[in-house]
Amino acid sequence: MARDLEPGLAAIAAAVPTVAASVRAAAVGELEGKTKPRGSLGLLEELAADVAAARGSVRPAPLQAAIVVAAADHGVAAEGVSAYPQEVTAQMVANFASGGAAICVLARSIGAELIVVDAGVSVPVALPQVRSASAGPGTANAAEGPAMSREDAVRCVVAGADLAVELAGRGTTVVALGEMGIANTTVAAALSSALLRRDPAEMCGAGTGVDAAGIERKVAVVRRMLERNEPDPCDAVGCLAAVGGFEIAFLAGVALGAAAHRCIVVLDGFISSTSALAAVGLAPALAGYLVASHVSPEPGHRIVLEALGLRPLLDLGLRLGEGSGAALALPLVAAARDVLVDMATFARAGVTDTGR
Repeated sequence: MARDLEPGLAAIAAAVPTVAASVRAAAVGELEGKTKPRGSLGLLEELAADVAAARGSVRPAPLQAAIVVAAADHGVAAEGVSAYPQEVTAQMVANFASGGAAICVLARSIGAELIVVDAGVSVPVALPQVRSASAGPGTANAAEGPAMSREDAVRCVVAGADLAVELAGRGTTVVALGEMGIANTTVAAALSSALLRRDPAEMCGAGTGVDAAGIERKVAVVRRMLERNEPDPCDAVGCLAAVGGFEIAFLAGVALGAAAHRCIVVLDGFISSTSALAAVGLAPALAGYLVASHVSPEPGHRIVLEALGLRPLLDLGLRLGEGSGAALALPLVAAARDVLVDMATFARAGVTDTGR
């Protein structure tokens, strides 16, 4: 039986409206009348209908995108589950701030706002380009006990939702999720294993590039995380507290807050998709606002997307994180909206419609 949510969190979850099914049906009808063979734009047409349903209009306004990259450290890194040392988290946050990382280049190339958040880096990055929403200097080692308190998990989700409300208030209509945190593929594997009742061997991959022995070690560590904490799959907040990460909880809140304002939420890879999985556990209506940008080589990613009922737009072998795949998919989301709104119909263009 699911545990009752804390009042503040319950209000955030309750604020997520169900997407407009009638608008989606109307958008499908509109797309069938466009000057093309029916269904010939494939997944782009499905995406266009999803955008309309999320925005609540067959003619949604032009989309304005923001990319939120949340960073945090993880105590489980001490178990040797990553190919990189923990100090790389703070170093990469500084790289984001200076504009040198891949996500910075991609955000500039598509004209998207980039927001970098310290959600709990072990060494705080005190730079004006980095927002501080730190819940502490990284989580505890979840192989030995809970990653964080339930109160900290709630605090992170609420902080993420607050940021999304701020973004929506200044006109953002599409929010892409990105992350940074050494060992967070291990955390995502543990969290998704808990929420989906899957064996850790199905969910663990190479992450930043560990070898076969490293993957075996990761699986063993994830098993310990689950055995030590016994997270309840019916309690998403409890799972976040037991085996999650500050940045993962924060992004779950961003997704909820964005959807509450009918913003489209574009997921990146395994970690951000697992954030969304936890958020859907809090507010099932969120699922209608989610777009899967791509599928990564992480085996757990495809399983999580299937659980969310999402079909990825891209399959480029991406495994960087940072929101890189989400950034690459943002032009596709905008193009889907433009096809729906700007493309001529047979009747308007004076083109013969064969009905096929």
